[in-house]
Amino acid sequence: MTQPPQFPNQPYDPAQGEPGQQGPGGQYSPQGGPRPQDPAPQTDGLDPSTAIRLHVQGSVLTSSLIPPTFTFNGHNIPISGFGDHVIPVPPGPHHIKAAAQWMREYGQAELTANVAPGQTVDVFYAAPLHQFSTGSMGFERQRAKGKGVLFGLLGFFLLIIVFVIVMATLS
Repeated sequence: MTQPPQFPNQPYDPAQGEPGQQGPGGQYSPQGGPRPQDPAPQTDGLDPSTAIRLHVQGSVLTSSLIPPTFTFNGHNIPISGFGDHVIPVPPGPHHIKAAAQWMREYGQAELTANVAPGQTVDVFYAAPLHQFSTGSMGFERQRAKGKGVLFGLLGFFLLIIVFVIVMATLS
């Protein structure tokens, strides 16, 4: 009878992947090859006064249950929900994209911000009120798109409820 292989009691490291799924250098890949790296912008050695202050407008109650994701110059930036986030960046132009994902990607918006040395640029993002619209991004406070469709749908359902109640009282 053959014994199953014994693994040493070491803590699981998600960066190493599952046993047998490691490529060269111990990097995880479903195909067994090296994992492509997504180098995030380095914040070490950057002047903290040169930054982009990202204002993610709304909250879970007023905007969307799903917080948007952001990319700066093609690199994913971890943003934890709504509110203000200061991201140190090197001086120069920065292309910012935002989108949310539920059943499909929605709320797409993008903007290029030019940051001078020692400057903090304010960028505002507002997610739409439904997933069938794009988001809004700019250098001033933004209005959420989709109010007409949202209020139209709510009015339609309210009209159906009133119709059912009236028909029930007449019969």
